[in-house]
Amino acid sequence: MTALARAIARPTPVAGFGARSPLHGLERRSIGIVDLAAQSVAAVAPAAAATTVVLLVAGVAPGAAVAAIVAAGVLSFAVARTVSQFARRFAAAGGLYTYTARGLGERAGLVAGAATVIGYAAIAMFALLGGAYYLSYLLGAAWPGLDHAATVTIALLGEVVFVAAVLVSGIRLSARVALVVEAISVALIVALLSVLLVLIGPADVVAALAPGPVDPVALAAGAVVALTAFVGFESAATLGVESVAPLRNVPRAITGTVVISGAVYVLAAVTQASGFHALGLDLAASASPVNDLAGAYGLGPWGVAADMGITASFLACAIGTMTALVRVLFAMSRDGVLPARLGRTHPRLRTPIAAIAAALPLVGGVPLVLALAEVDVREAMRTTLAVGATGYIVAYVLVCVAAPLFLRRIGELTVGPAVVAGVSAVALTAALVAFLVVGSDAVALISVAAAALLAGVLIAIVAARPRSRPIGAYDEPVAAQVLGGVAPPGRTDG
Repeated sequence: MTALARAIARPTPVAGFGARSPLHGLERRSIGIVDLAAQSVAAVAPAAAATTVVLLVAGVAPGAAVAAIVAAGVLSFAVARTVSQFARRFAAAGGLYTYTARGLGERAGLVAGAATVIGYAAIAMFALLGGAYYLSYLLGAAWPGLDHAATVTIALLGEVVFVAAVLVSGIRLSARVALVVEAISVALIVALLSVLLVLIGPADVVAALAPGPVDPVALAAGAVVALTAFVGFESAATLGVESVAPLRNVPRAITGTVVISGAVYVLAAVTQASGFHALGLDLAASASPVNDLAGAYGLGPWGVAADMGITASFLACAIGTMTALVRVLFAMSRDGVLPARLGRTHPRLRTPIAAIAAALPLVGGVPLVLALAEVDVREAMRTTLAVGATGYIVAYVLVCVAAPLFLRRIGELTVGPAVVAGVSAVALTAALVAFLVVGSDAVALISVAAAALLAGVLIAIVAARPRSRPIGAYDEPVAAQVLGGVAPPGRTDG
């Protein structure tokens, strides 16, 4: 018998490992890089954002929409690289919440957790509203006599039921559904935009992209609004526990999502800006730019197909965002921040069933109440987008501040990551202020303030409670995974 064979047959006991991970209950190491990337891409929803956010950017920065989106993409990539500093060192279900707690400590972690929960919840509401709006738009075009408010309400109910079924069924099904739906959506919208760009012609494209001097203030404001199209790219980090080779695949999924989304947004902005320039129309005044261009260039049926793709993209966004939200709630429960019952998982499906049951009624209920109250869907979407984007950006700022401190603590700080993180934190802070001042109306500001006040009260209550362990738990090797691993008697929490 060789020394290796003897070591395998009679391994030397290695003490100090728990019988199970602090995040036990999830289906560990079950999804690959494609499914992981689908999670982040679905949360960003590039097909939907390519038509909705580009329109908002054009309203703030006329003539500079493309430049604004490129600037937002560069900043998002820098933030993605900073988030990856954590993702390549440990796997967690809490994402930015766990990362910030590990770098800045408990109170900052609680703030990041609250910001993340608000961001995911509000963007999930935005996605449900967007899906219902575009579905009612499609049905209204086919059957003009349909009641718009009733159609939106029925569509919302259907979306909530579908999202619940997907979330409960397991992470592999959830990831695959998001992958298929978003892939079809992106393919439809990219195909339509590409055909339109060919029909528009290079001369009009050049004329639209070089309109003359650009107001720097308008460009900055447009970049801030464009940043909202990228939020959610980090959501793959919440699947670190369930991912195969998470320390390699999670960073790839995060940065890859920014690149893919940015390419779709630039294509959308170039096509829409040049198309409306060629037609002599104002892009910011359009209710549905892609449909208007499709009709103007004789591609009416393609416009309907694009609307179907946009509807599906919103639905995928709701699935992806809710997937991330319930895992953050699960992680906060396991840390003792939220009630312990939210940390329960389904014994067979291995999904955070308790967090799903707690979050989905609220996330689905708010849009339903707004629809029943006949609040304008587009106004509701603007408000939820403002609240969600604010939550995301606050969390991004905190994780960028946390990264250099975390790297210094573990003895791995270098100049490059420190500079990227520092510049990103400053730029994001300026972007947040500009977004609230320039990109938000009174209703959105009141909603943001109300969410911040509620979060502040809850953080104060949680911070005042004693806890037996620090927050920021992440996945750890257990005794069964280590050759000769031995768990101390009674130790089951890792």
